[in-house]
Amino acid sequence: MSRLQTSHLSRRKTLLGMLLVEKGLLSSKQLSEVLEEQGRTGKYLGSILVQRGYLAEGKLLEVLAEQLGLPYAHLSTFPVEPAALAKVPVKLATRYRLLALRLENNSLHVATADPFDVQTLDELRLLLNCEIKPVLASQREIQEAIQRHYGVGASAVEQLLDTAIHAANPVAAAEDLTAKADEVSVISFVNQMILSSVGDRSTDIHVEPFDRLLRIRQRVDGVMYEVPVPQDLVRLHPAIVSRIKVMAKLDIAEKRLPQDGRIKVRLDGQELDLRVSILPTTYGESVDIRILSSSMLYSLEQLGLNTDHLEILRTLIHRPHGIIFVTGPTGSGKTTSLYACLTQLNVSTRKILTIEDPIEYQLQGITQLQVHPKIGFSFAQGLRSMLRHDPDVMMVGEVRDPETAEITIRSALTGHLVFSTLHTNDAAGGVTRLLDMGIEPFLVSSSVLCFIAQRLVRMVCPKCQELKEVTPELLRELQAIEVPQNLRYGRGCAACKETGYQGRTAIYEFLMITDELKTLVLRRASSHEIAQAAQKSGMRTLRQDGWQKILRGLTTPEEVLRVT
Repeated sequence: MSRLQTSHLSRRKTLLGMLLVEKGLLSSKQLSEVLEEQGRTGKYLGSILVQRGYLAEGKLLEVLAEQLGLPYAHLSTFPVEPAALAKVPVKLATRYRLLALRLENNSLHVATADPFDVQTLDELRLLLNCEIKPVLASQREIQEAIQRHYGVGASAVEQLLDTAIHAANPVAAAEDLTAKADEVSVISFVNQMILSSVGDRSTDIHVEPFDRLLRIRQRVDGVMYEVPVPQDLVRLHPAIVSRIKVMAKLDIAEKRLPQDGRIKVRLDGQELDLRVSILPTTYGESVDIRILSSSMLYSLEQLGLNTDHLEILRTLIHRPHGIIFVTGPTGSGKTTSLYACLTQLNVSTRKILTIEDPIEYQLQGITQLQVHPKIGFSFAQGLRSMLRHDPDVMMVGEVRDPETAEITIRSALTGHLVFSTLHTNDAAGGVTRLLDMGIEPFLVSSSVLCFIAQRLVRMVCPKCQELKEVTPELLRELQAIEVPQNLRYGRGCAACKETGYQGRTAIYEFLMITDELKTLVLRRASSHEIAQAAQKSGMRTLRQDGWQKILRGLTTPEEVLRVT
C-alpha cells in the first residue's frame, strides 16, 4: 500500500472517531484514550472500540458504512446468490474472512468487516479477475454465514480432499486410519464440528453414514437439526470416526462391535464431558457425541417448578424414608431433576450413595457407582453392597427389572430415602409398571411417596417474542379453561436460528400416594382409575401444568401438545 493511501486511511479513521462523538456514541475522553492506544499499538480504531466495550461491532459498522457510503448488511436475513458463492472457493472465503453475496456482470459484492484492508480486496480482485464491491457486515455474522453456506469445516474438508487422502475406497487398515486421524485437517474438522455444536447449545452430535452421503445432525432443545456440510464429506468418514476414537481412547481397529468412551475438553474456561457412542451400521460406523457441561447442574429453584410443586418437592426430599420416582421417556430431564434433589440434600451430616449407568455428572461429596453388566456388577448387585455402607440417601439410576425394583423398595422400607426413575408415559403409569414387574401392591403402597412425571418443552425466544392470536382448535385440544385473547410466540430471529424458541423448561405431574390412592393400589386399580382419583384430589396433569406455563408466556400450546 502506498504512503498516500496510508495517510488517506488514517484521516478516514480519525474522521470516524469524530463522527462517533458527534452522534453521541462515544465521549471525547473515550476517543482520546482510543487514539492514544492506537498510536501505541497500531491496532485499528474499530477493533479497540469493540474490545474496550465502548461500542458494539454492529453499531460501529453502521456508522462506518454511513461515513464511507457503503451498504451495510445483516447476513442472517440477507439473500446470498449461489453463483456468487461458487465464484469464491471456501479456502479464500475462510482465509480472507469474507463472504460473496451477489454477482452482477463482472462485479462481485462481498461482505467484509474491514473495508480499510485494501490489500486483501486487491488480492481478491486479481485472483478472481473481477471488480470487488465491499458490503459491511459484522465479523461474527460473516463467520456464521460461511459455515451456514459452505458447511461446517468446509475449509478443512477441501484441504483434505486436495491431499489425495480420499481414494475410491476410503476403508483402510488400522495403521492407515491412525495416520489419517493425525492429519491436521481431520483434527481441525472434528474440532470445528464440536465447537459449532457447543456454540449452538447442542446436547448431541450425530454423525450418520448412508449410501454416498454423510449426514451430521445436532439436537438443540430436544429437536434434531441437520448441519450443512460439504457434499464430499462422505469420503472422509473413516478418518473422522478414527479421530473421534483416538480422542475417546477407543479401539480404532474394531469396526464390528459397538464402543463407548468419553472425551474431556476445555472451552472458554469451561470443562465439557463428551460421551461417545459408536454403532456399526450397513454403511460404516455411526457416532453419537453427547455434550455434558457442569453448567447443566441445576438447583431445585432452576428446574422450572411452579410454587406449589416446589414446596411439595422440598417437603418430600426431607422425609426420613420412602421412594420418589421420576418418570418419563429418555431425554425428559429425569436425571437432572434427581441431581438437583441430591445437591439440595448434600451436607456433611448425610451419607449419599448413587448407582448409575452411566454417571452423568460428578457430584462433589456424593459417592457414585457405575454399573458394569459385563463383569456382573448390575443395579441389584450394587444396591446390596450399598446398603452395607450405611447410607441415609440413595439414588438408583433406573429401575429396569423386578430384582432391582424389589431391592429398591425394601431399601425404602428399612429407613432409607431413595430416588429413582421409571420409563412410563405419566405418573399413574408408574404404579402399574411396578405391579407388572411382580412387586406386591402392599409394598408399593407402603414405600412410594410420590410419582413425578415430567417433560421438557422449548421456551419462547425472549429476543423475538410477540403476541399472537391463538386458534380455538389448539385451545380445545389443551382443554383450556382460562383463555386469553393472545399468547406469546417467537417470531424467529438470529438468536434462536429462526425457530422462535430458545432454551427449555420442564412441565410436571405430581402424583402423591395418599390414603385413597393406597386403597386403589392395593386392589390393583388401572392407571386410568388412579389418574382420575389423583386429579379429583388436585393433581395437575402434564398438559394442565403446561397450560400454566403457556399463560406465563414461557412456552406455546404447540410445544405442550408436541411432548404430551
